[in-house]
Amino acid sequence: MNDARREELAAGLAETESRIRDACRAAGRDRSEITLIAVTKTYPASDVRLLAGLGVTDVGENRDQEAAAKAAECAGLGLTWHFIGQLQTNKVRSVVAYADLVHSVDRPRLVDALSREAVKAGREIGCLIQVSLDTAPPDSGGVAERGGVVPAAVPDLATAIARADNLRLRGVMAVAPLGEEPGPAFARLARTARAVQEEHPGADVISAGMSGDLDEAIANGATHLRVGTALLGRRKPFVR
Repeated sequence: MNDARREELAAGLAETESRIRDACRAAGRDRSEITLIAVTKTYPASDVRLLAGLGVTDVGENRDQEAAAKAAECAGLGLTWHFIGQLQTNKVRSVVAYADLVHSVDRPRLVDALSREAVKAGREIGCLIQVSLDTAPPDSGGVAERGGVVPAAVPDLATAIARADNLRLRGVMAVAPLGEEPGPAFARLARTARAVQEEHPGADVISAGMSGDLDEAIANGATHLRVGTALLGRRKPFVR
């Protein structure tokens, strides 16, 4: 069974790598500028191990309970773990124990919680500001329904992260909005990313692009791609 699954994953990885190389060529970029994150939600730790054996070094999860279990089972593989889902403050302690980069920082209270737990754990946690490419409701405090802050709220949040103990501001993240072509949305994200980097030169990560829109993301400066379906196939229920 493992041999058959390894072949499936190898084929998905080869096809994804081909798409990334083609998109980089079209954008005049080098493949080395792109980090591929395998999003393994709902798939078992055995798939993570197989992907690691195929050369994948970065793994993304969006639910703490599932992520914590897999990170523990795959300890020792030298993987970089990305937490990419909406993060509640009561899950921060657990996430800080294994995540190297949190993609979904969207409010000052979360910054405070991450900093507090990172100090306790003696770890430095990379943070990306999740930018909403939708329009936030007027009474939302700048936070859109699907998560993320509106671009106007990004500078203050960036400053808060940069000043927080044991946190490192790494850049920005976004999901293309529904009902809109991803290219223009990712172009808006790129402008926000440039503004952040002007104030914080080390914040050079743009996490954008998934299985369906990675080409457009690369064309608009993405450095990190969050790819699940194209690598692992359609989602199945997660069973520990």
